[in-house]
Formats: sequence, structure tokens, C-alpha cells
Amino acid sequence: MKEKILEILNNSNKALTVEEIDNRLNLKDIKETREFLNLLNELEEEGEIYHSNKNKYMPFNNGPLKKGIIRMNKKGFGFVEVEGYEDIFISADNINNALHNDTVVVEILKRKDDGRLEGRIVRTIKRDLSTIVGEVLYVGKDCTVIPDDDKLKVELIVDTEGENLGLVDGHKVVVTIKKLLSKGKYSCHLEKIIGHKNDPGVDILSIVYNYDIKDTFDEETIAELDNIPESVSDKEKLGRRDLTNEIIFTIDGDDTKDIDDAISIDKLNNGHYKLGVHIADVSYYVKEGSALDNEAMLRGTSVYLVDRVIPMLPHKLSNGICSLNPNVDRLAISCVMEIDENGKTVDYEIFESVIRSRIQMTYKKVNQVIEENVIPEGYEEFADKLRLMDELSKIIRKAKDMRGYINFDVDEAKIIVDEKCHPIDIVLRNRGRGENLIEDFMICANECVASHIFYMNLPFIYRVHEYPKEEKIRDFLSYLQTLGITVKGNIKDVSPKSMQNLLNSLKKEKEYKILSSQLLRNMQKAIYLPQNLGHYGLASKCYTHFTSPIRRYPDTTVHRLLRTYLFNKDMTPETLAKWEEKLVFIADNSSQKERESIDCERDVESMKMAEYMEDHVGETFEGMISGVANFGMFVQLDNLVEGLVHITDLNDFFHYDEVAQTLTGERTNMKYRLGDKVLVKVIRACKEEKAVDFEVIKKIGDENEKKEDNK
Repeated sequence: MKEKILEILNNSNKALTVEEIDNRLNLKDIKETREFLNLLNELEEEGEIYHSNKNKYMPFNNGPLKKGIIRMNKKGFGFVEVEGYEDIFISADNINNALHNDTVVVEILKRKDDGRLEGRIVRTIKRDLSTIVGEVLYVGKDCTVIPDDDKLKVELIVDTEGENLGLVDGHKVVVTIKKLLSKGKYSCHLEKIIGHKNDPGVDILSIVYNYDIKDTFDEETIAELDNIPESVSDKEKLGRRDLTNEIIFTIDGDDTKDIDDAISIDKLNNGHYKLGVHIADVSYYVKEGSALDNEAMLRGTSVYLVDRVIPMLPHKLSNGICSLNPNVDRLAISCVMEIDENGKTVDYEIFESVIRSRIQMTYKKVNQVIEENVIPEGYEEFADKLRLMDELSKIIRKAKDMRGYINFDVDEAKIIVDEKCHPIDIVLRNRGRGENLIEDFMICANECVASHIFYMNLPFIYRVHEYPKEEKIRDFLSYLQTLGITVKGNIKDVSPKSMQNLLNSLKKEKEYKILSSQLLRNMQKAIYLPQNLGHYGLASKCYTHFTSPIRRYPDTTVHRLLRTYLFNKDMTPETLAKWEEKLVFIADNSSQKERESIDCERDVESMKMAEYMEDHVGETFEGMISGVANFGMFVQLDNLVEGLVHITDLNDFFHYDEVAQTLTGERTNMKYRLGDKVLVKVIRACKEEKAVDFEVIKKIGDENEKKEDNK
């Protein structure tokens, strides 16, 4: 009946009363009428329809009313994001007590002179503030909480209910809103004391709690760990292929403790390569429907922060029985592929196995072997295997490049902290042939597994990366022209090969690092879906995530599906129907949790970078202009710290050219543009605001440009 109600409202050219909808439904008895009224209330609560003050109902897709999510600006105004529609500007006077991230009903008022739609918030449908993280500050007798998110322009008063909570100024806390006291003022309930803001690690935990990421496991989940063994028994090996005598090993970072994947290689008599990718069999221990499984599903992913990992699974699993540690038997799911001299997988097997890793290698030492021909102690017996792997990796990478694999080659920063979690250095992460080798092999395995299930036409979860929107690429190409960069080719061709060629053509430009990052931001986000739509960035027709089940729930799900379909041969209609329904939630939740973890990781990095720069105020650094705006320009240092040079800190009156993205001095004719190198001084850094401010000392290598400007 819900669908019928929505159909009636969508087909009507006016708002309808209860009686009018009732008449069009042709209800037969009081039972159906009661059901209709209940469903009408449900649709209103779910935000599907709007109930006006005149007691009439209307849908949101027609007329001036829209439903969306409000994103607040710290200056008090906001924008409502409406799916499939343009953003709607909301002035501070029309916020109507809505808060950042609330789902709201907005009424469109007019189109402003600058072309933007303006509206007012009519009603808040859903308050998306389950928790708020903030700092305690006593104002008189009131215990107030100042939200860490400066977009939340609210005053929060802790409702102590007569209890002595032991709160002092500077405590970081988690609270939930209880009720509106007056405009912009709410009572709130204390949920958790994180710690004092000056205590080591509390700054990171505050961000973690702001994203509602759980850093501990509940009692039910912990209790299940008592049933998890610490070693593999002979009984558990039954029915599995024994690979313990094969030369299998792992390659990871220096400090990795949760080891998902191991590899093996041989050269066959026909000249082909036999590549084995052996992945920890997490789903064997994490049973479907258990507390461990439910917790992992809700978390979706492990979160990797500057000084810690918040794991998807408890350490007894992630660092213990599920981790492919050296010289111990471990249960795995193996994908063994035969790959020809052109990098094509011509045969494969997917099966349950028992493996024993010979050595826990590190990228640093593997790179010594294959890049420098230096063999570290303990690697002697594996050197030939590593060289063979490097040989295969080059073949696979060439094949990927031929089909259009896009390598954005974006640098990553690694923040070094001391025992008190204070940043003492920021360095670029090294990415050598060892890192490429593992990436290539994991992609091969992921494609192999995805293709196998896809051609069986069974419910499955895919890693999907859709084509970019043509208009975004067109805008980017237009932007390149303003920089004086001409790119040949068909602007309507957004194929992976075309984007690969575009990136390659930009490599000669001084702005390449900045431009490649900007192009990456114009791409769609990779997500999880129960449908195969291909992976654009990898130029792959069929892709999934199979290789990291310790830290990603979709991978655990893939393992569970492999066991269901391939090993247990369970493809009954009931099983398929169950997975068709369940995979929709898993895919959606996993995509959302991945986005939240990435945002959390970035916020922590930004905060720690600003904290690092607090110790370097007054010092000078070389950097590159990474963005230009009417209020100034952003400069990125070689260590990837980014800061703002405000236009008021430039020694001239500067004109902003929005099309060319330049700032030009009125008196000096000095011009700043994207990619220019500058020497800057740190004049301010604020950890709490995650902000760094620079002033320009000089433009590097600008003498010739000055002469050109004066011609």
C-alpha cells in the first residue's frame, strides 16, 4: 500500500488531504483504513512525504519542497544537499535550529543574483547527531561542552541529573543531545569521558569518537574469543590441500602485525608462471551470525591512524590465529594461477589450504634484493624466488598498462611520533618495486576470484569504480587550457586508456603532482556493490576484494561466499535468496564505513601535521602552490603539509583571476599560479583547528618570469 500512496501523491498536481488519498485508494474496511493511516505516518517519519500545516500531504520531488542533508559552514550559514538536484543555500536566519548533517525539509524561496538557489529549513526530519565530541568548559555553574566540529554552532549544557560526574575544564567528552532549551541551546547527556585534552593520545581518540568509531569490543564479542584456538589442529586440516612444504612467504611493512596475504611462485616447463596467492581464512573462525561476525560487519574495516590501529577484529584473531605469521601452520584460501608471458591468466584453482610461511619479509629488504641486488641476512634462499616474482610483476604491470590501468602516483606522508604521540618528523612513504609486486599479485587474485563467481551468475559483492562524469573531465581539460596546457584527443573520450594518456602527457609539467591529485578528485569513488560494473581505475571488467579479510569485511564476505558456493556446493534457492538480500546491506555499510575511516584517518593526519608545524613557527620551507582562491593561496611543502597564505599577508593588493586561477599584484605585477615554487615562512599553526598559515618569502626561480611580465 505504501507504493500506492506514493504513486497517488506523485501523480497529483496538488497537495492532498487524508480523505482525498483515502478516496483514491478505494479502501474496503476499517482494517485497511487503519493500516493506511499507520503507513501515512510512517512515510512522514521516514521523510518520504511532507505533512503541511494545512493538514495536507505532498511528495518532495514536486514543487518547492525538497528533502536533503544540511552541511553547515562555521560562519553560520549552510547548504542543503538534495540527491539528483542542485545544492540550496540557507542563510543563518533560515536555519530553524537545524544542525550540521541533519536530514531536513527545505522550501525553495528564490534564485539569488549569483545563480544559487536559496531556501529555508521547514522541518528537521532526522537529527544525525547520535554523539557529539567536545571540550568541557564551566561557565558559572553550568557545565558546557564546546563541540570539536566548529560547524556545530550550538551551546551544550550537560544535564548532570544531580550526579557528580567529576568533569573539569579541558576534559574531552562524548555527549548526546537531549532537548532544545532555547534557540541554539541544548541540554545534553554525558556518554563518555575520553580523557583530558593534554593527555597523550586523547586528541586522536577525540577524532575517532567524532566519527562514532568503536575502539573497544563488547563483552559478548570478547567472550567468543575463548572458543578461538591459538594453533591449527590436525582435525582442522582435514579436507584441505597441504602446502606446508612449499616455499611460501609474506611481504609487508616493517611494523605490520595483521598479515593477510602470502605468496609463492614457480616457473613451469611451458615458460608460464605459477603464482600462488594465499589469503588468511578468516571466515573459518568468524562464523556467520556470531557476535564476532556482527561486530566486524558493523565496523566494516580496520582504521589505521598515526600511532595505532583500531582493528575490525580483536587482536587474538587479527594478530594471532588469522595472521599468517612465519613458521606456524595457518588455514588459508589459495588462488593459484597460471600466467603466460603476456600477463594473461590462462588457468587457475581456488581451494582451501594449510600453509606455513617461511619468513616475514619487509618491503625495505625485498627492494634491496630486486632493486639493488643486495641480499640481506636471512633472504639468501629466497633471492631467486624474489627475482622471479619481480620478473612476473613487470609482465603483469605492462599488461595492465596496455589495457588502461591508471596510476595516479600520489605521494603519501608518514608521520613519525614519539612515545607521547607528539609528531617529531614527517617523511614520504617509499614505494618501490616490492610494493608494486604485491599490488600486482593481489589485483590478479581479486580479478580471478571475481570473474569465477561472476560467470557462475551467483550473488556476490564487487569492488566497483564507475566511469567519471564527462562534464567533470571537460571542466578539468578547460582548466588545463587556462594554465596554458594543451591536451590532444577527444574530450568526450573518458575511457581508462584516455585518462592514462592524459596523465602521461601531464608528467612533463611542473604542476604534475598537483594536477594528478586534482584529476583524481574528479574521479568517482570506488564502492562496494552486489552488481558488477567493472573497475575504471584498474581498467578491469570484473573486480572484488578477496585479499584482506582481516581488515575489510567485504573480503571476509567473499571468503564466506567461496566456501558456500565452491567448497560446500550450497547453491540452493534459499541460500541464493538470502545472499541477494544480505549483500545489499553489506555493500552499502562497507562503503559507508570505508568513507568514514578514510575521513577519520585524514583528520588525524591533518591535526598531527598542524601539531608538527607548531614546533616550526618562524622557520622557512620550500613548497609548491597547490590551490588559488580569492582569499589567498594554498602551498604544499615537500613533506605534504599544506598551509594557507592569506591574501592580506601578501605585500601588495592582489587581483584574483577565477578562470586562470591566478593572483596578480597591482603594484609589483607579481603573479602566483598553480605549480609555482615558493619559499614560505610558517607564521601560525593550530593543532585544534588543523590549520597552518604561511607567508611568502620569495618566489623560487621567478627572475625570468619577472622579465617576461615586464616585456
